[in-house]
Amino acid sequence: MIDPLKSDDIINKVGGRFRLTSLIQKRWLELLQGARPMVDAAGKSEMEVVIEEILQGKVGIDYKATGLDAPETASRV
Repeated sequence: MIDPLKSDDIINKVGGRFRLTSLIQKRWLELLQGARPMVDAAGKSEMEVVIEEILQGKVGIDYKATGLDAPETASRV
């Protein structure tokens, strides 16, 4: 398992597990379709690249375009 996924930090960064899953799937598909990585991809799998991009804040969810609440204002259940 990829170590950053064991922590809640990455989950909280995007606003929840489902949002994280959706973001990972979308970006992973972009990479598989030929998008250029935004981090050094040397020796990393696509999944590791996606996680690194999220942690560095290079990819994320456009909350204004989606109409969703940003993680800081999202209510916790």
